[in-house]
Amino acid sequence: MRKIIHWVHTSVDGFVSGPGGAFDWASLGPELADYSEALLERADTLLYGRVVWEMMAAHWPEADKRSSDEHSRKFAPAWRSMPKIVFSNTLEKDEWADRIIGGDIAAAVREIKAQPGRDLLLTGGSGLAASLTEHGLIDEYHIAVHPVVLGGGTPLFARGIARIPLRLVATRGCDGVRAVQHYERADQS
Repeated sequence: MRKIIHWVHTSVDGFVSGPGGAFDWASLGPELADYSEALLERADTLLYGRVVWEMMAAHWPEADKRSSDEHSRKFAPAWRSMPKIVFSNTLEKDEWADRIIGGDIAAAVREIKAQPGRDLLLTGGSGLAASLTEHGLIDEYHIAVHPVVLGGGTPLFARGIARIPLRLVATRGCDGVRAVQHYERADQS
């Protein structure tokens, strides 16, 4: 069965975006970009909730043509070529999304996980991740902790979610300023 890998950036105080949705505090150095690219290589499909999707679709289609950084030159073509599934009850169509799924997201994701293929990479956000976490559908969490305290915003995990035991697989420092924590669900090992 395919795994769902959640790859997300967070502040030290546990927010994936700051007040008002600000995301100007997260940055990729060479080591963190390499880590991100290694996760991408494990996957054959990208998963997004609507909010993160709108940010990604506004940036990545032409990012390699607008930027000279190495990560953009590598990631943008891969992003364009990989299947992308967006989970939303409000988005009806988008030129870059291969599929848009609304309704019973948990049932749809179970079906996708059961199909042959490589892993599924859920990038960023908290809404879709919270729903999938609540249904026990995320297998791995890769959390890049950035050296900033935001003091508010969107939390990494939604309040009210039931306790979920995790097992630390690895911790890695990146670029001398960030830490990546890799967890798996302890109840599924």
